[in-house]
Amino acid sequence: MSDAILVFTKTTGFRHDSIPAGVEALKGIAAELGMHAEHTEDAAVYTPERLADFAAVVWLSASGDVLDELGRAALADYVTGGGGWCGIHGASTAERSWPYFRELVGARFIGHPPGCTAGRVEVVDRGHRSTAHLPETWTWTDEWYSFDERPEHVKVLLEADEDSYDTAGLAMGRPHPLAWHRRLEAGRCFYTALGHDSSAYADTDFLRHITGGLQSVLPVK
Repeated sequence: MSDAILVFTKTTGFRHDSIPAGVEALKGIAAELGMHAEHTEDAAVYTPERLADFAAVVWLSASGDVLDELGRAALADYVTGGGGWCGIHGASTAERSWPYFRELVGARFIGHPPGCTAGRVEVVDRGHRSTAHLPETWTWTDEWYSFDERPEHVKVLLEADEDSYDTAGLAMGRPHPLAWHRRLEAGRCFYTALGHDSSAYADTDFLRHITGGLQSVLPVK
């Protein structure tokens, strides 16, 4: 298995101020796992040859359409061939014109109430590496993402308690998934909607959530 992960942060849509903090956090996580994190916003890295250098690809709040058709094909082949894909926060706003991307990310972002507000996260699966350390109910402050549908063919890890914050007309009802994982042929995918603010990337519980998510998509040695 490669000892490198790719951290990809190209944006053609909204750009999160927290991206630099997230990049540094992922470099630290990779180092803790005995790996190296390569950060880029250059979509030219999406070739079969270059992607073969990485054990996993992390889309850290990448937004908008960021890959050309050859890049899309390379990423799809990489994941279905056994590579790992991890999406964080704004990644669910990316690649709206690419239908296959839904298979990677699970669902499309449709909006969130204004600002970052406190709320409750229900941990519905504590058997996963990304959630094993969390309490059954986790008090957290973030943007509360809503999605166009509840993702199919995934295992949900976290759900939003909509009674704990103002949904501002974006209620999904129960369940309201926030993080999930799935197998995609030979590959593994993980997505979490959390991680809007820079402060998240200094929070121990959130960092363990991301670490576990990344570990879960790495190929088995």
